[in-house]
Amino acid sequence: MLSRKGIIPEEYVLTRLAEDVPDHARYRARERRARFVGKNGTCNVAHKNIREQGRFLQDVFTTLVDLKWPHTLIIFTMTFLCSWLLFGMTWWLIAFAHGDLDYSTQLQAGEGRGAGEEARGFVPCVTSIHSFTSAFLFSIEVQVTIGFGGRMMTEECLSAILVLIVQNIVGLVINAIMLGCIFMKTAQAHRRAETLIFSKHAVIALREGKLCFMLRVGDLRKSMIISATIRMQVVKKTTSLEGEVVPLNQIDIQMENPVGGSSIFLVSPLIIYHVIDKTSPLYDISPLHLHHHEDLEVIVILEGVVETTGITTQARTSYLADEILWGQRFVPIVAEEDGRYSVDYSKFGNTVKVPTPSCTARQLEEDRSIIDSIPLSPKGTSRKRSFRLKPKFTITDEPS
Repeated sequence: MLSRKGIIPEEYVLTRLAEDVPDHARYRARERRARFVGKNGTCNVAHKNIREQGRFLQDVFTTLVDLKWPHTLIIFTMTFLCSWLLFGMTWWLIAFAHGDLDYSTQLQAGEGRGAGEEARGFVPCVTSIHSFTSAFLFSIEVQVTIGFGGRMMTEECLSAILVLIVQNIVGLVINAIMLGCIFMKTAQAHRRAETLIFSKHAVIALREGKLCFMLRVGDLRKSMIISATIRMQVVKKTTSLEGEVVPLNQIDIQMENPVGGSSIFLVSPLIIYHVIDKTSPLYDISPLHLHHHEDLEVIVILEGVVETTGITTQARTSYLADEILWGQRFVPIVAEEDGRYSVDYSKFGNTVKVPTPSCTARQLEEDRSIIDSIPLSPKGTSRKRSFRLKPKFTITDEPS
C-alpha cells in the first residue's frame, strides 16, 4: 500500500485503495445500511437466477475480457493446445492415408518404377513425419511459423496444401482474439481510475449563505483527464403515491464546481459542491439524520478520457449518511511555492469546524434570521500563531 511505503502519508486515505479494517470495525459495519456503490467504486449488486446464459457467448470477446486473469490464462493456453492437437491429428491422418507411415508401401512404390521412369523414391505429403508426435510438432511449426527446417510440405498432396492454408488462417484469428483480449485486460479503463481519488468524507456547511453538500476530488497523475465530467445521485428507498415501493430509487442532484457546469479542469484537487435547495433530495436533511441507520447514500461518478491512451475511464465512490460531516469544510491544500503551485495531499481529507445552523435547508430558507444568529468568520477558522519578540536591548537617548 502506498501509505505503508511512505509515498502517501497515513492521514490521507485513498478511497480507491482497499485499506485494512479491524475486526471490531467489521462487526460495526454489518449494522450499517448496505452500500449500493462501494468506496472503491465497485457496485454491490449480485445477479442471481440468470436463465439466459447463452447471451454471454454471443459476445465472446467481452466475456473473455471480463473474466479473471487465471481463467483468461487457462482459456488462452487451452485454445492453442486444442488447435495444435486438432491440426496435429489432421496431419497424422493425411500422412496415414497417403501411406507416409507405411514403410512397406514406400518400398514397393520404389521397386515398382520402370527403367524409363524417373529414378526417384517415394514422395510423402510432409517430410519427416513418422508418428503422431512428429505430426503434432509439425502442427506447432505451421501455426506459430517457427520452421525448424526438418519437416516441410511437398506438392504431392492437394489436401495437405488446403489444410496448411486453413491452419494459417485459424492461427491468425486465434492470435488476434487472444492478444487483443490480453491487451484490453492490461489497458482497462479502471486501471487509470485507481489514481482518481475522492475525500473519505463529505461535508455540509454554509457557502454564500446556503447549505451546500461538498466533497473533494483529485488526480494523482500528471497526465490529465480530458473532458472530465462529474455527477451525483442520491439512492434511497422511496414509496410512490400509489404505494409502489422502489428500494433503490436513483435521483440526480444538481451540482456546481469552481469552473461552472458539469465539466471540470482536474489539474489540482477541486471541491465539488451541491446547493441544497427546493429541488434537492437533501432539502429536509438535518444533523439528526446523519447516522448509520438512515436510508441515504450519495453516489459520485467521475468520467473522462485518458490523455495518454484515449480510453474513457470512470471512477465512482459513495457516501453513506454517517460519512457526511455536518458543519465542517475542507482545509486549503494548494499553496504557491517558488513560482509554482504545490499540492499537499497529506491534508486532502482534512476538515475544520465552521459555524453552521443545525437545521434543514427548508427551515433555513423559511427563517433567514437563523443565519444572523451565527457568528460567521469570513477568514475561516484557521488561525496563524503569532509571536511577539521581546527585544534583548533598548536604545535610549543619553542625557546631555
